[in-house]
Amino acid sequence: MTALLAAIRPIAEEAGRATLAFYGDHAGAREKADGSPVTLADEAAEAVILPALRALTPEIPVVSEEEVAQGIGPARVGGRFWLVDPLDGTKEFLSGNGEFTVNIALIEDGRPILGVVVAPALGETYAGADGEAFLTDSAGERRILCRQPPGEGETVVGSRSHGDASAMEAFLQGRNVAAFRAAGSSLKLCLIARGDADLYPRLGTTMEWDIAAGHAVLAAAGGRVTTLDGAPFAYGKPDFRNPHFVAYGAASV
Repeated sequence: MTALLAAIRPIAEEAGRATLAFYGDHAGAREKADGSPVTLADEAAEAVILPALRALTPEIPVVSEEEVAQGIGPARVGGRFWLVDPLDGTKEFLSGNGEFTVNIALIEDGRPILGVVVAPALGETYAGADGEAFLTDSAGERRILCRQPPGEGETVVGSRSHGDASAMEAFLQGRNVAAFRAAGSSLKLCLIARGDADLYPRLGTTMEWDIAAGHAVLAAAGGRVTTLDGAPFAYGKPDFRNPHFVAYGAASV
C-alpha cells in the first residue's frame, strides 16, 4: 500500500498545479444541473487524474465527481474502486481564500484505505494509508496524529460555505466546546488529522467523493467517521450520497 500511496501522491499534486492555472479566473465558472458550481479548474484536474489512475490500476474502476455529473462512470461499484473529487471547495476556489483541495481515495469493501488531499494554493499535501498519515508543506514532510482533546475543551470545525447553524448548535449541546473553526473543503477532516481540531459534525448534504480522501487521512492518523447514530460510515452507496456524519479525533466521542 505504501508504494501505491507514493504513486498516487504526485498525480494529485500535478492535478493541484493544473487548478492553479485557473485560480482567480471566474470566467470559467458555470452551474451544473444540481445548481453547484464547476470551473475549468475542476475539468483540468480531472483530465490529469483519470488517465493516470486508469494507466496505473486499469483493473480498478474510477468514480469521479465531474464524470458522474455527465452520467459517466461504472454502473455499480464494489470491492475496490477509486473515488475522485478533482476540486473540492469550488466556492472557496472562486472566493480566492485558498481552501480548496484535490482528492483521491481508494475504497475497499466500503472503507477508505488510502487517501491523498492536496491544497495547492496553501502548499499542503496530506496522505494516509496503513495506519500512517503525513503532511508535507513548506516545513517538509512529517507524520501527523489526532490529538487528545485538551482540558479546556474541544475545537469544533465546520463548513465555511455550507451548514445549518441551528442544527450544529443543537448537536453540540452539552459538549465541552472551547472553540469553533470554519474551514473549506476536505481540509476540515485534515485539521482533525493534524491535531488542530477535534470534532467535525456535518449536518448537511455531501457526496462520497467530497470526504473519502480526507476520511482516509483521518483514519490513518487515528480518527474516525461515523453516522450520527455511531454506525460505521460506508462507501459505495447507489447514489454516492452521504448521510449526516461526524468526524472525530483520537478520543472524542
